[in-house]
Amino acid sequence: MKIQLSDHFNYSKLIRFTLPAIASMIFISIYGVVDGIFVSNFVGKTPFAAINLIYPAMMLVMAFAFMISSGGSALISKTMGEGKREKANEIFSMLVYISIVFGIIISVLGFIFIEDISLLMGADEDMLPHCVTYGRILLPAFVFLLLQCEFQTFFIAAEKPNLSLLMTVGAGVTNIILDAILVIPFGLVGAAVATTMSQVVATVIALCYFIFSKKAILRLGRFRFDGKALWQSCSNGASEMMTNLSMSLVNILYNYQLMAMIGQDGVSVYGIILYINFIFIGVFVGFCSGSAPVVSFHYGAQNHAELKNLFKKSLILLSVTSVILTLLAEVSAGVLSGIFVGYDAELFALTKRAFMLYSVSFVVMWINIFGSSFFTALNNGLISAVISFLRTLVFQIAAIYLLPLVLGIDGIWLAVLAAELGCCVVTFIFLLTQKKKYNY
Repeated sequence: MKIQLSDHFNYSKLIRFTLPAIASMIFISIYGVVDGIFVSNFVGKTPFAAINLIYPAMMLVMAFAFMISSGGSALISKTMGEGKREKANEIFSMLVYISIVFGIIISVLGFIFIEDISLLMGADEDMLPHCVTYGRILLPAFVFLLLQCEFQTFFIAAEKPNLSLLMTVGAGVTNIILDAILVIPFGLVGAAVATTMSQVVATVIALCYFIFSKKAILRLGRFRFDGKALWQSCSNGASEMMTNLSMSLVNILYNYQLMAMIGQDGVSVYGIILYINFIFIGVFVGFCSGSAPVVSFHYGAQNHAELKNLFKKSLILLSVTSVILTLLAEVSAGVLSGIFVGYDAELFALTKRAFMLYSVSFVVMWINIFGSSFFTALNNGLISAVISFLRTLVFQIAAIYLLPLVLGIDGIWLAVLAAELGCCVVTFIFLLTQKKKYNY
């Protein structure tokens, strides 16, 4: 479905346009969940806790990919909306090549210092060898993970959201099949190899399209370095970078708190919550990723009527969806927890209660996710970054340390709800005060 100035997005069309991105995010989450299920059930609690401990470190550097993909796709879509398609292609190519160089550098440094990084994350003697083994298999292919993340958004900017879904499905099927084949005989090594190969498959699919397709709106080719466009992409995507940096830092703090209060079981429970959480919030993130290029296009074309229409319908769709997802999470908490740790009654009970408390945040979380994404799409990276910074770092850090003093371990699981509620106030203020400026 190509974006045209004459397009009017009713509910049906908006859902159809964003559905591939939503499905892509959900599928990514599902095959991540499958990874966790295999490791937890067939390798053991300690290796499972180890990969959950080291994963936030990987996500710290993945913040670069989210910055480039979100900020770059907003600039590319805006440039195409202005009718400058050749310029949009040059920006796209430049961002991809810069990402490849960055990915290679991180791979080398990460491989060398993985043991120090694992210790910094809080790994104990039992977890350390598992962290090192897992990291040293994943890191050589880090550039593929980086590009996979970026291409998911660039496919949407290229008006090919279905290919984004195809890439994700290809990666997911690869990961699930290889997990089934490799995890039982090879343990954590098999899980790491399965994950790595899925990233390679996804990136190869995307590169084949962007390099060889003659019908592609965006094509990977020659470019002239454009410092201004790079700065615009980075500054506009700063909010998404901040979101992922903050989330990674907060996850590290969660793990520190949980290791101190409960031990390895706490890290395992939090890892399970994150796996399941990704499926639910994937709906919100997927919708925002799918609708953002449309918002950027119509903003660049100064089509104010359609911008208002998109804004209103997005709010209604997301608010209804949030209630449904929250109820679904509460009802399914026991089943989902049992899939991961049904073999351990005490760990199961802890996981179920933790997820039921944590999932209440879904009813308000979408407001801040949408607000940050919406301002990024409007090429206002500053406001988007402020929302992300407050939501994922400032409010959460305060909640992580203060709520347990009052509520004990339950305070850890309710910290995200407190942070989202606090940030909602800020998001509403920005949406109201910027309405006249952007005509939405």
